[in-house]
Amino acid sequence: MTTERVEEKVRETLHAVALDQVRAPGDLVERVERRRSRRRVSQVAGAAVAVAAITMGALFGFGGAGATDDDRPARPAVSPEGWKPWQKDVAGSGERGCLVDGSALYCAGSKYDAAKFDANTGERQWAVKVNREGDGMDHPFAVRDGVVYAYRNHTTKNEPGGDYAGGTDLMAVDADDGDVLWTVEMPQDDRTDQAAMLIDGAVLVNTPNLRTVSALDPRTGKEKWRHTWDKGVACQRAVLGGVPHLACMPDVEKPDSSDILRLDPATGDAKKIATLPGGKQLIGTSGDRMVLTEAIDRTSGLDFPARRDLRLTTISDSGEQTSHSFRVDGHLAALDVLGDRLITVNWKAEASAYSLTTGKTLWTGPVGIKLPDKDTVREVALPVVSMAQGVVYFLGEGGGLSGLDLSTGEQVWRGDVDFGEPKQGPGYWRSPQLLLYKDVLVARMGGEIVSLLPEVGH
Repeated sequence: MTTERVEEKVRETLHAVALDQVRAPGDLVERVERRRSRRRVSQVAGAAVAVAAITMGALFGFGGAGATDDDRPARPAVSPEGWKPWQKDVAGSGERGCLVDGSALYCAGSKYDAAKFDANTGERQWAVKVNREGDGMDHPFAVRDGVVYAYRNHTTKNEPGGDYAGGTDLMAVDADDGDVLWTVEMPQDDRTDQAAMLIDGAVLVNTPNLRTVSALDPRTGKEKWRHTWDKGVACQRAVLGGVPHLACMPDVEKPDSSDILRLDPATGDAKKIATLPGGKQLIGTSGDRMVLTEAIDRTSGLDFPARRDLRLTTISDSGEQTSHSFRVDGHLAALDVLGDRLITVNWKAEASAYSLTTGKTLWTGPVGIKLPDKDTVREVALPVVSMAQGVVYFLGEGGGLSGLDLSTGEQVWRGDVDFGEPKQGPGYWRSPQLLLYKDVLVARMGGEIVSLLPEVGH
């Protein structure tokens, strides 16, 4: 079995998953879609090995924030200065997904690989046209020091029959005017959270081959250093406090161990900080900890029970390990790491919160939204957490919104948005996404975006 094949198996498992129970988190398609050939119809293939920051960071909103004060009640939402509620049809520049950074919203669509919107008004400020089709679920994934990082097609070389050769470039765009500063070719059409991520002083990119990560100068795209792992090994990537880490396991059906490596962000020098038993899958980060679970062997064809223990291991930058088992009641529709919390939603429309520090179940209760039929391919948006308010928000089928107190699970707010009739196009054009701009919720369904202030505590 090749390294590429074992990575594909892990990718098929993680988040597509159901972490043996989790099916289709809200931005699953963007995490697992690899466009190998840029043909007229996008093809879903194996995606990158895991989530870098089920982050979601982000998720895809992922973890990274600290734990909340369990005794603090949800406070009223406050609108940012200059903001007013808005709703926009951004088809062509938004249906692939969006990212919030400060008072800006960066999106991608079928006509533009990157577009900047004012998060206060929804007005578009600039856009970068796609190179051929904009046919995937990738979107700008990071912004730092006035530079936006996103993906685009590498080539438009025509092939026999009218198709054309595929390829992906990482591109850096000036956040002020939308000028493309540089591009670097990727070794495959992987545009997931594992393909590229920000580290201290550089962009960590899976290039120039599948077994290498390179640190690129964020202003020029020039390589500063690279780290390559051996053949027969598959490595997942995460960033803790600006420092890149790898979770590597042998390229076999049932790995006996997984090594956790820390890479020096300035030099790329690798140091092994821990060895964990069995194969591990990265599902997110929580502050200075990686969050991993057992790799699931999907080749056995087993029908996993609906009720089981989900064992998670957290490991810090120093190698300190903590493991807990969480009782999962029923098949899951979504799972995410948000701060110190593991948040799950099952197909019975129940949400649960678990503490990654203590291993305790904090609460379980109605999520307060309508879920799509679990037998369909419709996706469930990942939840987002307002640490300042102490509220976790959910977006449901048909535009229903729900806010639960992060400490108790009590519903503290409910809302609805009208996304209108579904637009014609690929299935991902109807994909849901929920984001936060300070206390403001930004809900996206395909190319329709609604920005509203939840009246929590009013």
